[in-house]
Amino acid sequence: MASTSTAIVVSDAHLSEDSGDTAAAFQRFLETVPDCCEHLLINGDLFEFWFTYRSVIPRGVFKTLAALTQVRRAGVQLTITGGNHDAWGGSFWKREMDADYIDRPAEMTLAGWKAWIAHGHGLVELDRTGLLMHRITAHRLTEATFRLVHPDLSFWMVRQISKRLVRRRWDESTVARAATAQAEFAKQALNDRKGIDLVVLGHTHSPALELCGENRWYLNPGAWVDGYRFAVITPEGPELRELSW
Repeated sequence: MASTSTAIVVSDAHLSEDSGDTAAAFQRFLETVPDCCEHLLINGDLFEFWFTYRSVIPRGVFKTLAALTQVRRAGVQLTITGGNHDAWGGSFWKREMDADYIDRPAEMTLAGWKAWIAHGHGLVELDRTGLLMHRITAHRLTEATFRLVHPDLSFWMVRQISKRLVRRRWDESTVARAATAQAEFAKQALNDRKGIDLVVLGHTHSPALELCGENRWYLNPGAWVDGYRFAVITPEGPELRELSW
């Protein structure tokens, strides 16, 4: 690898069998990752939906999983955070992909900086539907029940729900309020955790990089699905980027 002191953060790709150019761009992006970083953090909602079945892998995301496998084989540390769309990671990521999987907020070191990581759902929810969905999907009974549903049916159900959610997409003012609330949460988290240099969140699809003190930041890379956005963290600090070919 060209660098042993750089981390890349990607969030909210929402990949599915219908992602087309978005998925293809992400797979091409993954080909470049081993040459520019030692740690790839995918901070939630990589997929529009994910469920770890005991013997089934969704075919619609096969190429992305294959590309991630090559990233890991190249020696890049891979960390996956469960988002509100793909929280049911189970044992798949560790057993099949040799990746670290986080299903709740956690601390880790990124390019030498001590970071507090969370996707962001359930922390500051202004949308009641989102809060309700988070509580339902986080319940163990829901996961146990879902396991009994045939994969073809489960993915069909999720597509129908996603279509409804897209039709009621937040307006700009609601997104702005959510981003502001999340930023305030991040600043408070930094204030409460004196040993933390970075709070890294996703979920709102709103890119943010705020200096909250000397060498202390709130970082949200924004959404890959909205303009191929990501963040790079080096020993000098974090920065926001957008992919351009």
